[in-house]
Formats: sequence, C-alpha cells, structure tokens
Amino acid sequence: MSNSSSISHFLLLALADTRQLQLLHFCLFLGISLAALLANGLIISAVACGHHLHTPMFFFLLNLALTDLGCICTTVPKAMHNSLWDTRNISYAGCAAQVFLLVFFTETEYFLLTIMCYDRYVSICKPLHYGTLLGSRACAHMAAAAWASGFFHALMHTANTFSLPLCQGNALGQFFCEIPHILKLSCSDSNLRKLGFLAVNVCLSFGCFVFIVFSYVQIFRAVLRIPSEQGRHKAFSTCLPHLAVVSLFLSTGSFAYLKPPSISSPSLDLVVSVLYSVVPPALNPLIYSLRNQELKAALWTKMTVRIKKH
Repeated sequence: MSNSSSISHFLLLALADTRQLQLLHFCLFLGISLAALLANGLIISAVACGHHLHTPMFFFLLNLALTDLGCICTTVPKAMHNSLWDTRNISYAGCAAQVFLLVFFTETEYFLLTIMCYDRYVSICKPLHYGTLLGSRACAHMAAAAWASGFFHALMHTANTFSLPLCQGNALGQFFCEIPHILKLSCSDSNLRKLGFLAVNVCLSFGCFVFIVFSYVQIFRAVLRIPSEQGRHKAFSTCLPHLAVVSLFLSTGSFAYLKPPSISSPSLDLVVSVLYSVVPPALNPLIYSLRNQELKAALWTKMTVRIKKH
C-alpha cells in the first residue's frame, strides 16, 4: 500500500483511445481556448482602454473575464498536451496547483457574478443612490473581497484534500485534477470529507443563489413599473446577459456535482466536465458582447484600429 508521500504523479483520464480522436480533441480544445483567449482578451483591453467603459458594470466584467481566462488556462493546456503527446501524467505538485487554481477561479467567478447582480439591483431599483453605493472605492473593495474569498476557499480545500493519505492508486477519473476524484483515492474513509466539501459548496452556492434570486425578483418588479416600453427594454437588456451567464454557470456545475449516480457514465461525465469547465469561459464574452451595445461598439472599434495598424 502506498500513501500520498510516495505518489509522484497522477494519471488523468484519457480523452480518447485512438490517435485520430486524440488529435481531434487537441484541435477542439485548441479552438475553444483560442476563442476564449481572444474574446476575453478583447473585453479586458476594451474596458481597460475605453474611458467611457470605466463604470462599475464594466469593471466587474473585466474581473469576470480574468477569471474566465484563469479557468481556461488551468485545465485546457494540460489536456491539450496529454492529447498531443499521448500521455496521461500530471505531477503531484502540478495536480495540487491545478486543484487550487480551479477552485480559486471558479469560486471567485461565482462571487463576482453575485456582486454583478447587486450592481444591476442598485442600478435599476436604487438609481439615485448608485454613485454612493457603487463608487470606485466600494467597487474595488468588493472585487478584492471576491478574489480574497476565492483564494482562501481554494487554499482551505486544497490543503484539506492533499492532507489525506492516498493508497487507492493514482488514476483519476477526470481529464483534470478535481477534488471528488482525488478523494476516491484516499486510504481512510473519506465520506466525511466528501460530505464536508459538498456541504461547504452547497451552502455557499445556495447563499449566493438566494441573493441573486431575491435581487432579480426586485429588479423585475421595478422594471415592470417603468412606464415606457423603451425604458423596460433598456433595463432588461442590461440584465439578460448576466442572467444568462449565471444560469449557464449554475446549471452546468450543479448537474456535474449533483447528478444521480444511476445516470453516470464515463462518456456522460466527460461531456459534463467539458460543459462546466471549458464552455462557460468561452461563451461568457459572447453572451455579454451580443447584448451590450456599448461593449459591442468598443470591441468593434478596438478590432478595426488593430486591423488598420496591420
């Protein structure tokens, strides 16, 4: 029996058995990651350089784009490397770093989405107090709190997971390092830790979810009281992208962690893991840019300037 101190590497789940499918997965991940890097990079540069976009909503959107880039860069490069070179290895330290970074970026993103909901609530329900409640200092403090909370949450879960002795081999049933799959390798009965991990995440997620639902109930009530149809449309257009991103984030993550074991299968688990870890960071910029005219105009200006330079 080996323990965690003697494990030098883990074996990740192979995405495919044949060389052709491995190369197909490499090309697919390459396309998704390049699209995510380009879209999120454009949003970051547009918001950072466009002075008319220096508002709380776009400030939090910039932070959201940073977390999306972090999520993509944490899981996809290693999966691409393994598919290209037909290997499954990841070092023990690399696995721990992947767990930490993935929890860090995903938790920070969820906190930022909750803060962005508060921004929409104040903007629509308390417009006269918007400048007071969401001044530059308050926005900076809220963003810093989201990043700090994500960091300590990731540190706690990573330390808790890798403090367990591991003696059930080193093969993980996932194409990246994930806490539930590492806990399955524990020597001791890790059910308590699994329940603890799930309970912390459910409580945290549920608390943010309740806040988001309550805020949107108030938002929709306020929007429906707006007399002009144009005013209602403008208010809805600022909320729908955020609502779509939250729905995508929560639905894919909840299904991945809470789906019943009876419908679980290796192929379904692989598809679900791609849906919640890879697809949202690539789709989020598209969702926001399609519905936001200011951002769309800024992105178009940014791209045309770069084309003219070349």
